[in-house]
Amino acid sequence: MIAKDAIAQANEAPSSALEADYSALGEQLDRRGIDINAIKQKVANYGVAVPSWGVGTGGTRFARFPGDGEPRDVFDKLDDCGVIHQLTGATPAVSLHIPWDKADTNDLNAKAEQLGLTFDAMNSNTFQDQPDQTRSYKFGSLSHAETATRQQAVEHNLECIEIGKAIGSKALTVWVGDGSNFPGQTNFTRQFERYLDATKQIYAALPADWRLFTEHKMYEPAFYSTVVQDWGTNYMIAQELGEQAYCLVDLGHHAPNVNVEMIVARIIQFGKLGGFHFNDSKYGDDDLDTGSIDPFRLFLVFNELVDAEYRQVEDFDPAHMLDQSHNVTDPIESLIMSAMEVQRAYALALLVDREALEGFQEANDALMATKTLKQAFRTDVEPILAMARKEKGTAIDPISAFRASGYRAKVSAERPAVSGAGGGIV
Repeated sequence: MIAKDAIAQANEAPSSALEADYSALGEQLDRRGIDINAIKQKVANYGVAVPSWGVGTGGTRFARFPGDGEPRDVFDKLDDCGVIHQLTGATPAVSLHIPWDKADTNDLNAKAEQLGLTFDAMNSNTFQDQPDQTRSYKFGSLSHAETATRQQAVEHNLECIEIGKAIGSKALTVWVGDGSNFPGQTNFTRQFERYLDATKQIYAALPADWRLFTEHKMYEPAFYSTVVQDWGTNYMIAQELGEQAYCLVDLGHHAPNVNVEMIVARIIQFGKLGGFHFNDSKYGDDDLDTGSIDPFRLFLVFNELVDAEYRQVEDFDPAHMLDQSHNVTDPIESLIMSAMEVQRAYALALLVDREALEGFQEANDALMATKTLKQAFRTDVEPILAMARKEKGTAIDPISAFRASGYRAKVSAERPAVSGAGGGIV
């Protein structure tokens, strides 16, 4: 962890400028009838989970170029996640991926308590063969033609639930790479029936206070068809399974021109929005840093979320998590930036004049409706985010504080270099 006095020292220089910027923004927002302190409090209370796998360097289909001081195990990952939360105050929970993060649950709990972290949704892995498994997932997992392979995938998910129960998780995320690469390779209907039957077995094992998140993806690793290919299929799954089943929306799992914010609105409307994997994309499922390509779309997604809060939608409590793959940046720095971008999108959405927007919508005034959104989006809310961090005792400028801390150099000296051999997205 980074010494608290190091963070305090890093905050000394920018503090006076922040006070001035916050005061100026407060006056500006006051003229719009907005209480800056109320916005700051909501931002301070907001948190997004970080993925354990996100603190390691990702890869491409062709190669992987490891970075310095990569985590050796789940406990190194938790250390890195703890530093992100220490600097931002915005990432209180970590989402584990099994079997990558499998460890003694008592040790996991002790480590999390030491770092001031909790555990978010569990993530199962049936898209990749493991050394100790008897059946291969080359041709599918929960939808595989062979009963024994499907049962192996079910049992793995049940194991994830048991691990999650021991560490305080309350949700299981199920994503499968099942699909086909050639026309005629599989019968679409029978394949989906097998998937539903297997997933129902997982659902039946959920504790009463848990949720099951199913995740859709248009393509990859299968390139002709995917079993859970879009939000409509995902919604059907949630309806078929029951009240504890919800849809998870990964921002990168759609075609480039798909209206993701409208999908979010639809799933909210019918009570099945479970949560998000935040990232960004240019061409497909790029797993780029959140908000790095299309921050306006991220804002529009949060506009739907804040609208649901404004309308007091019943039982509205979506889970928020980052899901990124970092190839050329320091993973800790990228996750810090993304956590701040998600907070920024939330703050901007809170600035939207809901009453005015609704009036323009009802009057069919398209220009003034979009102008209302743009007024909020174009507001520089950085002083709000920075002041929320300062008052929490975290870093005004987390990236600068991280670089000044020497944390990466420290762990690089402690953790042996990782081979760059091999390829594949991780």
